[in-house]
Amino acid sequence: MGESAGPSRNPLLSRVSRRTALRVLAGTGAAAGIALTSACGEKDNRAVLRWWSPQAAPDQVKIYKAQIAAFEAANPAVRVVFEPTSDEGYPAQLAAAFAARQVPNLVTHLPSFAAQSYYAKGLLEPVDDVIQAIGPDRFFPGANAIYSTQDKHFCAIGTGNTAVDMLWYRKDLLRAAGLDAPPATWDELREACRRMQRGGIYGAPLPYGMNAMTSLIFIGFIHRAGGQVFTPDLEVAIDSPATYNALEFFRSMREYCPAGASNFSWGESLTAFVSGATATGIYGGRVLANVAAQNPAIQDVISCTTYPTMARDIPAWTFNDFPSLLIPKGAPHLAETKAFAASLYNPALYIQQLHAAPGHVLPALKSIADDPAYRANPLITRYAAEVDLMTRTAAAGQNLGQETPAHRPNLKASEIIASNAIAELVQRVVLNNEAPRPAVAATAAKLRDFMRG
Repeated sequence: MGESAGPSRNPLLSRVSRRTALRVLAGTGAAAGIALTSACGEKDNRAVLRWWSPQAAPDQVKIYKAQIAAFEAANPAVRVVFEPTSDEGYPAQLAAAFAARQVPNLVTHLPSFAAQSYYAKGLLEPVDDVIQAIGPDRFFPGANAIYSTQDKHFCAIGTGNTAVDMLWYRKDLLRAAGLDAPPATWDELREACRRMQRGGIYGAPLPYGMNAMTSLIFIGFIHRAGGQVFTPDLEVAIDSPATYNALEFFRSMREYCPAGASNFSWGESLTAFVSGATATGIYGGRVLANVAAQNPAIQDVISCTTYPTMARDIPAWTFNDFPSLLIPKGAPHLAETKAFAASLYNPALYIQQLHAAPGHVLPALKSIADDPAYRANPLITRYAAEVDLMTRTAAAGQNLGQETPAHRPNLKASEIIASNAIAELVQRVVLNNEAPRPAVAATAAKLRDFMRG
C-alpha cells in the first residue's frame, strides 16, 4: 500500500510492498485466479470479502486478481472474491442485494451520484478512515469533495476520473472530407458527419435507446446548449430553450447514425467507432485499448477533443462519472473490508489497474499522474496529447449528481437515471416525432415528482 500501513488500529492490514505487488503480477499462479477452497480440499475458514465492479474487461479482471492475491498473501486469514456487475444492471442488482441483506463488501467504479444516493438512504458506510489510511494528500486537491456528505463524512472514495463523452474522430476521414480541424460547434459537427458519411461509414454513434447512456449523454447536450436539468438549488429547469435546442440537434443527427442507434447503449456506441462503422465516436479513453486490440489499422488516425457545443461562446461540459469505491452497510468483516479497500491504492498495482484500460480510468492520485511507471504504458505514450486532454477535461467534469460547482448535490440523480425519464424524452421527440413542448413538460413533471419523493 506504500506510504500507509492501513486504517487506524486495524491489525489486519499488513503493508503490501511494491516487491510483493510486482511478484504477484509476474506470477502465473497467484494472479491467474481466485482459490475457492484451501489445499487438499480442506474447509476454508477465511473471512470472505465480495468485490463488485461494472468495470470487468478481461485485462482489468486480471489486475483485480493480482490485487486480490497480493492482499491475501499479506493477510492469510482473508479470501476475496471478485464478482462483475454492469453499468446498466447494478441498480437492480444492488437493490436485490440490500433487500436480501446479502450485500457485497466493496463496490468500485460506480458513479458519484449513485454513492451519494445510497448514502443518503443509510445504505453505505462512511469511508473517512480509509481515506486517512491511503493518505488524503496523495489525492488531487478536491478529488474526493464530490463524495462529501451533509453529515460531514465521505460516502465513497475516488478510484479515478473518466472523461466519458469525448468526441473521437478519424483524422483521415476529416481530411478526405476537406476539413482541417475537428468540429467545435454542433453545426460544424453535423456538416462534418454529412461529409464523412459515405461508403458504408456513418457519421456518429449517438445513443437513442431507452437506457442510462441516452439519459447521461443527453444531459451533456442540454449543458452544451447553455442549459441545465436543475438549478443550483435543485429546482427543475429542464423546460428551457436549451433543452429544445438539444432535442432538435439530436433529431437532426439521427440520419447520420446507424440504424441500430435506436437501441444503442455504451457497448454498441463504442464498438461502432472502434470497428470503423462511424467516423466519430462519443466515449471515454477505452477507445484506445479497443482500437489497439480490435482495429489496429486505424491506430494512427484517431484522436479526440471535447464534444462540440451549440455555439463557440458556450463553455464545454464533460460528463465525468467520478468512478468511486464504496462500502455497503451491513456487509460482514468491516475492518477487513476497509483494509482491502485501502490496499487497492498500492502504487504498483494501482498503476497496473489504470494500465488495464489506458486513458479510460484516469488517476485520482496526484502521485501517480506523473509517475514514470504510469506514463510508460505504450498507449499512454503513443496518445500522450489525448490522455493529457482527457485528464484535464475529466478533472473539470460534472454529472447529474452535481451539474456545476455551484450546484448542491442531487441525491435523487441515481433514481432519475435509473428511471430512464430523460431517455424516454429523447425517444418520444426524436424517434416517435412527438411535439417537444408536451414531452418536455411531462418530463419536468416526472422530475419534480422524483424530487418530492
